[in-house]
Amino acid sequence: MKVLVPVKRVIDYNVKVRVKADGSGVDLANAKMSMNPFDEIAVEEAIRLKEAGKATEVIAVSIGVRQAQETLRTALAMGADRAILVIASEDVHQDVEPLAVAKILKGIVDAEQPGLVLCGKQAIDNDMNATGQMLAALLGWSQATFASELAVDGDHATVTREVDGGLQSIKVKMPAIVTVDLRMNEPRYASLPNIMKAKKKQIDEKTPGDYGVDVTPRLSVVKTTEPATRKAGIKVKTVDELVVKLKEVGAI
Repeated sequence: MKVLVPVKRVIDYNVKVRVKADGSGVDLANAKMSMNPFDEIAVEEAIRLKEAGKATEVIAVSIGVRQAQETLRTALAMGADRAILVIASEDVHQDVEPLAVAKILKGIVDAEQPGLVLCGKQAIDNDMNATGQMLAALLGWSQATFASELAVDGDHATVTREVDGGLQSIKVKMPAIVTVDLRMNEPRYASLPNIMKAKKKQIDEKTPGDYGVDVTPRLSVVKTTEPATRKAGIKVKTVDELVVKLKEVGAI
């Protein structure tokens, strides 16, 4: 069974995001870029499935700008077998929308015929949380979202999902789309030898046109603003003074 893992190039989660002066979007100049953390977890889970003998090949896919090849090399260094880069934009500030990504992934799935697609539940840059669900709809496959555990057994997979107030276990028929949550695993660090080997591996380059997909944006960003800064706190000397202050701000 092949496992396909889409990965996205995003601003590193440790970096403080800056908004452009004109409010047209996020400033990516000189910002450190990394693999989306949820996608990294998906890559790790795919590799574990291969190590357990449940999968025969792990294929990493990225859809975006040419610079995303570094994200794919991270996946290769972790243990992915092959990588496909679909160059869908030349502008790092242009985000390929979930529906276009899902359509391209459908074309790749049709060509590669994987038995399982493991996605991060969402990307931390736009928080859309839509690509996996859209891909499942386009393919007509089973889907399990927000997965914290995955067990593949023959033509079925048992998935533990994180839901409001607890956990839910479901069984889905393969092939399937599974979107993973933070608590599924702890991604491994790539070893230096594997990083060096990954630099020499070939990445197959494609375009949206190869899959008959138009990636022209349907949405436009009207304005981007930074969240309001937190107001400074105050110190009180007595409980009575605290109660007065809380009443003033409407907390009680």
